[in-house]
Amino acid sequence: MSDLDRLIDRAIEEEERDLLRRIGEEPGFFGQVFGIFSGRAGWVNAVLFAVQTLLFVAGVWAAWMFFAAVDPVTQLRWGLPSSVLLLTSLIIKMAVLPTIEANRVLRELKRLELQLARGPGPAPRID
Repeated sequence: MSDLDRLIDRAIEEEERDLLRRIGEEPGFFGQVFGIFSGRAGWVNAVLFAVQTLLFVAGVWAAWMFFAAVDPVTQLRWGLPSSVLLLTSLIIKMAVLPTIEANRVLRELKRLELQLARGPGPAPRID
């Protein structure tokens, strides 16, 4: 905890501390990942997760068939779809990651709003 965090913590009254405790600490990685399935856009993220999982499984299966193939034409028939499926799966996963970051930013904004709602008071000195 930095000095600034300690000064802010001292400046906040007991009621605000209770509110901040209810907001809670930042959740861990898995808490953040499962948090994208809640809210108004939760169903969209659930559908994207399901599609991404299906594409990944199909890509792994096609890759397995690619490595089992003997002649080059059959390898191409399995290798190209495998790479396309795996890359599409990766693109969908990378499209969902900004949602996790946006949730982190919104959580911090709520903390700042709570601190600002406290009203004007003596500003803590930062050395």
